[in-house]
Amino acid sequence: MGRLTTHVLDTARGKPAAGVKILLYRISGQSHRKIAEAVTNADGRTDTPMLEGKALTAGAYELVFCAGAYLRASGQAPAEGVLFLDEIPIRFGIADPAAHYHVPLLISPFAYSTYRGS
Repeated sequence: MGRLTTHVLDTARGKPAAGVKILLYRISGQSHRKIAEAVTNADGRTDTPMLEGKALTAGAYELVFCAGAYLRASGQAPAEGVLFLDEIPIRFGIADPAAHYHVPLLISPFAYSTYRGS
């Protein structure tokens, strides 16, 4: 059964990023439709896949990680004012809905990276 999972690692602190809100959108042309929302647990993961089974179809998706609130709450960013990183969108495609797609985010106050994990 296909599924979409994610996790968030705080590379500046060397540990999982707990409490990060994540939004999942389905992209179709100019349309963005929110289809799921989750918050990372103490291990930096969501408690369940963001999407799985028949709900996971081929197409374009976007995960939006609300990193700014996490960075502020963890003391790595000022409580007020403009942040260098706030909401981090990652747009990606799913070609095989029967496969496992893992899209992690590695963050620090001034950088981020991602990859297709396993």
